[in-house]
This record gives sequence, structure tokens and C-alpha cells, in this order.
Amino acid sequence: MSNIEIEGRQIALDKEGFLRNREDWSPAVAKHLAEAEGITLTEAHWQVIALLQDFYREFELSPAMRPLVKYVGQHLGADKGRSIYLMQLFPPSPARIGSKIAGLPKPTNCL
Repeated sequence: MSNIEIEGRQIALDKEGFLRNREDWSPAVAKHLAEAEGITLTEAHWQVIALLQDFYREFELSPAMRPLVKYVGQHLGADKGRSIYLMQLFPPSPARIGSKIAGLPKPTNCL
């Protein structure tokens, strides 16, 4: 377990860099977690982050890749509901990396 400091607050992370407490999430935390993954967040990233959080609120779990692709397609259109699109945003594992940046638990079937 480790901590990061964001806006003067200590934020606890697990050994894989996921938030220990979802309530600690903020856009500033997301930016820090994304930078640690080598990702600069754009509007496209924020759209998917919002959908990840919506999915979690609706189903009480972080989506695996297939449900994520389907959910994005339903909400953002078929052109964005594709694995290749999500891979470009959150390489190498959109479900795992996207969930981490969105402040969600690691999807259960992600390595």
C-alpha cells in the first residue's frame, strides 16, 4: 500500500495503484493516476471515465472489457463502442486502467 498527496490530502492506494477508498476520488486524483500510467486526459477520456462511474453505480462492479465496450457503444455510439477505440485511450487494458483512473475497484477478471 502507498499514499499519494493531492491538493494537500493523503490518498491511500493499494499495491496496484487503485484507490483504497472510492470517496477519495476527484478529477485531480484522476489526473495524477492517469499521469502515472503515461496518459494525458482529454475530453474523450473524461467521457469514458464518467461512463465507468455510471456503470459502477448501476451494477455495483467495475466492468470487464466486453461489458465496457457494450456500455460505451450504447451511450456514445458504435464508433466509440469498440475495443480499438478504448485501447487507444487506456492502453494496455481499458477496463483495468480506466477503472483505476475512474477511482473504481479493479475489475474482478482483469490480470
